[in-house]
Amino acid sequence: MANRREANKSFQKTKRRKLNIVKIVGALLIVTFIVSASINITNKLVKNSTNTFVVRTGNVSKDETVISYIVRKETIIPNEDNNNGMEKIITEGEKVAKGESVYRYYSKSEDENNAKIADLDKQIDEAIKNSTEGLLPSDVRLLNEQIETEVAKINKINSEQNLQESKKRINEYLQKKAKITGDASPSGSHLRELINERKKYQDELVSNSKYITAPESGLLSYRIDGYEEKLNTNDFSVYTKDFLNSLDLKTGQIVPSSDNTGKIVNNFECYLICIINSEEAKNAKLGDEVKIALPSGDEVEADVHYITDEKSDRVITFKIKNGIDELLSYRKLNLDVIWWSAKGYKIPNSAIIQQNNLNYVIRSRNGYLTKVLVKIKKQTDDYSIVTNYSSSEIEELNVDTNAKTSILLYDNILQRPTQQDIDSTK
Repeated sequence: MANRREANKSFQKTKRRKLNIVKIVGALLIVTFIVSASINITNKLVKNSTNTFVVRTGNVSKDETVISYIVRKETIIPNEDNNNGMEKIITEGEKVAKGESVYRYYSKSEDENNAKIADLDKQIDEAIKNSTEGLLPSDVRLLNEQIETEVAKINKINSEQNLQESKKRINEYLQKKAKITGDASPSGSHLRELINERKKYQDELVSNSKYITAPESGLLSYRIDGYEEKLNTNDFSVYTKDFLNSLDLKTGQIVPSSDNTGKIVNNFECYLICIINSEEAKNAKLGDEVKIALPSGDEVEADVHYITDEKSDRVITFKIKNGIDELLSYRKLNLDVIWWSAKGYKIPNSAIIQQNNLNYVIRSRNGYLTKVLVKIKKQTDDYSIVTNYSSSEIEELNVDTNAKTSILLYDNILQRPTQQDIDSTK
């Protein structure tokens, strides 16, 4: 009886062990299946994420960087053979009217008179300080503050032209201050005598100076390089490749500023002459509209003004009407010619397939692939701007009946559709 119980006990134990093994094996199979399914799903997700893109709006353009010779209508202001230097009344690049004073030549006694005026200014300041502060007009106290502010700026100025302008403002403040304090001072006082003496030397400076006026209206520039006559707007046919290459000009070099003369530049038009051999240049026609990217990054409209055909190149003259002041410092410069630009649905060229001379993309939606007809507006080496055909255009085309004819914003498109992808749309 005991042996039977032991045998039954052993049997039950063995049965439970086998059952546990079955459970473990089953669990392992389930885990293996789940892991395998997860891997497959992950692979599909990764594949889909890397093989599709979302349709969005964007820009494409065709441009190239070219060396540009800058030609302007320029009028040199006659030099008065002055060796004493000049004071710039109008700053570089400002517009001036015909007859307006643009700068003045210093007189022969300029330095001597300025030294005397500077010495008198110190004496006047000392005399003013010895006056009762409360009795000084409020305008004088304001001028004192303005002079102190302007003097503090001088140490931070790194432009010669800005420095001259700052000194000019200080001199104007001093003159106003002297006049006000002189008017407020009693006749025959020491301060009044100093101010009258200063005025005498100031009047000598003005009367002995030669003021130069603009011979015509336009942009004032002090940058003279000697090419004002050679590079003019009279005849664009003379600007051949050989002629341009013969010019002793360095690309990007700043034209130096003159210290004894200036010129008036036409502010309505400027010309950029370029030697180009690109496909776009070969297809260019007179009157074609393009854009030019200036050094600042601003883009200005331009048109093809003149074309000279040579053996393998074209010399194209572009005319611009804006941004002329930005080019005053240069005679030869690298600029970007933007032949065309387009905006719309931006699609990588790798996503476009051709069938029967028509262009398609493959759209992925809810696991289904659909062939969609697209119309290419503009195309570069890497991207295209596409749109949808109109109903009348579709009627004239031999369109695949399985293809859709409308691409939408935020559609998911295959980046590199395979033949299997294409076949699955049929």
